Amino acid sequence: MKFRGKNVLITGASKGIGAESARFLSSLGLKVWINYRSNPEIADALKEEIERNGGEVAVICFDATNEEQFVEAFNIINKSDGELAYLVNNAGITNDKLSIRMKVEDFNSVINCNLTSAFIGCREALKHMRKQGYGSVVNISSIVGEMGNIGQCNYAASKGGMIAMTKSFAKEGGSKEIRFNCITPGFIKSDMTESLKEEIKQNYYSNIPLGRFGESREVASCIAFLLSDYASYITGEILKVNGGLYM
Repeated sequence: MKFRGKNVLITGASKGIGAESARFLSSLGLKVWINYRSNPEIADALKEEIERNGGEVAVICFDATNEEQFVEAFNIINKSDGELAYLVNNAGITNDKLSIRMKVEDFNSVINCNLTSAFIGCREALKHMRKQGYGSVVNISSIVGEMGNIGQCNYAASKGGMIAMTKSFAKEGGSKEIRFNCITPGFIKSDMTESLKEEIKQNYYSNIPLGRFGESREVASCIAFLLSDYASYITGEILKVNGGLYM
């Protein structure tokens, strides 16, 4: 793939889709900034792995929900590299329970981590990327933000809000060649899905036309495409990566 810029920041990048995206994007020649909040051992191990495979990588610790820390992270990266070309807003949490049992703080904690952090990232990306006249941001939403889910009204609201927010940023950034797109993964293989009982897995599989859970690398490749020059005329788009579960 062809990239106009040279580096990318991935929030919540020490594991899962974030970690796989770091591996894949580094293999394509981008310098990857791995963000973590609380587990330096995992982030450092990923850094060492990427470096062993010839990639360029840096680790940066900050809480994506903390505006001051997130803003400072942009400044650190710009001071180091002279630019921030790409951003992947991947950090997120769940706090599932039925709505009638959900407290306001349960709702707000998920909104803050998933949506507010992405807003800060998009806003700062727009500020910095305007100066260089190009850039691309990919927000990692969820199939739940499109179709809802029992026990996840907070998560659905945060991810649905991210979809709408992405479209608004795309309109604001277009005149400066700054693109904002969104990916909505479905069921992706993880420690959680692997621990499910076989009959539960089969029930899920029966509703997915492709008949399997997705791989983190399949999401990472879509992130890479949307960041790259191959997607230079795509902005404000929502890319479903869900095996056909929600069309």
